[in-house]
Amino acid sequence: MNRRTLLFASLVPIGTASALFFSSRKSESIAKTSSKFEVTKTEAQWRKILTPEQFEVLRKEGTERAGTSPLTAEHRQGKFACAGCNLPLFVSETKFESGTGWPSFYAPIANAVKTSVDTSFGVTRTEVHCRRCGGHLGHVFEDGPKPTGLRYCMNGVAMKFIIDSNLI
Repeated sequence: MNRRTLLFASLVPIGTASALFFSSRKSESIAKTSSKFEVTKTEAQWRKILTPEQFEVLRKEGTERAGTSPLTAEHRQGKFACAGCNLPLFVSETKFESGTGWPSFYAPIANAVKTSVDTSFGVTRTEVHCRRCGGHLGHVFEDGPKPTGLRYCMNGVAMKFIIDSNLI
């Protein structure tokens, strides 16, 4: 056995343990706070109304693969609502092309989202949740355009697009 093989073999258990630790901490965070939201459901109820991908992101704080959401290319006038509880979160006027592969916005609708500190994977980020059901939407970063300088980098699978009824 050479040094490289030995080093790799010793790092695999550490990486696996870290991934399990961080993923279990993330999945516990919504469960601990779910009673604080207007819309609450059991895990079985959420699984019944959400697709497996929506459930993984909204309820287990997962992340969809970059570039897979059709909402990234959505440019019509309308609102982006929570896929879990239908609460409008963002308006199309605040959407911009960030080049990240996820729908990005510079500001949410007032009182639509809440944030929390996410320390998973050894990085501190600001996590964004739906204020009504607690569903995980994505993260907010301080590298966005004016007027806020913020980039709400959202999982498209966590939202649905609603065409502005004034335009129909």
